[in-house]
Amino acid sequence: MKKAFVLDTNVLLHDPTAMLRFEDNDVILPITIIEELDRFKKQTEATGRNARHVSRRLDELRQRGSLTQGIPLDSGGTLRVALCHRDTLLQLPAELESDQGDNAILAVAMELKHNSSAPVVLISKDTNLRIKADALGLVAEDYETDKIDIDDLYTGSAEVLVPAATIAQLFKGDSVVLDVPLYPNQAITLIDETNPAHTALAFVEGESGKVVPIGKLSHVGASRIYPHNREQRFAFELLLRDSISLVTLVGKAGTGKTLIAIAAAVQKVADERLYSRLLIARPIVPMGRDLGYLPGDLMEKLNPWMQPLYDNFDLIFNTQDSRGKPEHWRRGHEEMQDQGLLQIEPLTYIRGRTIPKQFLIVDEAQNLTPHEVKTILTRAGEGTKIVLTGDPDQIDNPYVDAASNGLTYVVERFKGEAIAGHVTLYKGERSELAERSAMLL
Repeated sequence: MKKAFVLDTNVLLHDPTAMLRFEDNDVILPITIIEELDRFKKQTEATGRNARHVSRRLDELRQRGSLTQGIPLDSGGTLRVALCHRDTLLQLPAELESDQGDNAILAVAMELKHNSSAPVVLISKDTNLRIKADALGLVAEDYETDKIDIDDLYTGSAEVLVPAATIAQLFKGDSVVLDVPLYPNQAITLIDETNPAHTALAFVEGESGKVVPIGKLSHVGASRIYPHNREQRFAFELLLRDSISLVTLVGKAGTGKTLIAIAAAVQKVADERLYSRLLIARPIVPMGRDLGYLPGDLMEKLNPWMQPLYDNFDLIFNTQDSRGKPEHWRRGHEEMQDQGLLQIEPLTYIRGRTIPKQFLIVDEAQNLTPHEVKTILTRAGEGTKIVLTGDPDQIDNPYVDAASNGLTYVVERFKGEAIAGHVTLYKGERSELAERSAMLL
């Protein structure tokens, strides 16, 4: 049965193509959305870009007819802009009679429910608006087109019980065949079915699909950084394999995601010279209260945001302490920047670029929307490797959550691709205090 979907502004700011994703149903945009888009369009970050994108798309669609009467969409549905009538607004409870945006959207949905034979559903990413809608007897849902079940998120690894002969064959350096469904570039722990203490680490080669022994490079690590657990070995395997163009690393704080990614990148860029430059970017999203505008030039403004990255370079190059060093002493990241091998910048400047033959690390990728991650991945030129790292449980962006952020979205969408690999890291290795804090707090 055909339905009428009333969209909230935050849905369009999250996904500017959302109004075209409801198949052959009717999509209604309350007029207050246009006003709110006008306020957001002046912003320079993703919400501003998305607001401008929606406005341009609506302007194109109105060439087909009247937005108030309804415009037919290619999917078979219709799109129209609905006015908020004052008499309907006054029928809301006294606490909701003001003409603020949320209440105007509720009024439009209420009027549609009374006048339409089709089921009316309010779509919003605002939890409180959904609660208010439910209290008024409206059906309200989250926008879940790009949502991932975080409990079933692909981990990138698996354990398989096998005969002892299979493990012996793997130790000889031969490939083996496993009668279980596996994904390309998936990490496998083979367990002897007669002696569970007897195990071997293996890897599903992306192109051939063969299960082969995990490489020696993943055991010795990179740039004097060594793996401390099984998942870190799996991560190094993905990062050091040149045939894999996209790597996603998910894990809680202290599991070594960023450190391992930077260590592998330094080896590939500075030692092996397989990439022309290491490019590191982070979304500029503050944790807690923002400190406002920062003084200085671009690099001085970026320093507070990029300090976690600098700490990792200090650990790799052993440049944490400047005491007793000569006058020309430089920190690890400064030396690489002076040589033109390292560039650190906010994601704001990635849009519109083409990035060939570079090792690109996007840290804190859980703060990105699926649309933003798509923008980043489509920047990759020939020979570029991209690594996304993040923790879905530490999200500071108010427009995404653990199930709808760009990082988990990419993990699920690319799990069957031969050019991509993923590992979820579980054990914290930063310190005993950091590990216990992540577990207990």
